[in-house]
Amino acid sequence: MRLLSLPYQEIIRALQRDGWTVVRQCRSHIRLQKRAGSEVLKITVPAHRSVKLSTWAHILRQARLDVDDFLKLL
Repeated sequence: MRLLSLPYQEIIRALQRDGWTVVRQCRSHIRLQKRAGSEVLKITVPAHRSVKLSTWAHILRQARLDVDDFLKLL
């Protein structure tokens, strides 16, 4: 399965299944956070109809998820 882009709603839903919560939305960006042990991880997801693969990959890196784990969450 080759993914070129994903809608932001799918990315948000998958991250929420992984324990991320939406903290706020400012215009076209949605801020999520997750507590991981003693630290709080934060991610910003652009609210675009299709999030480019490069941006999607960067979000996964910040979320500390690999592609296979993320695809299971979809």
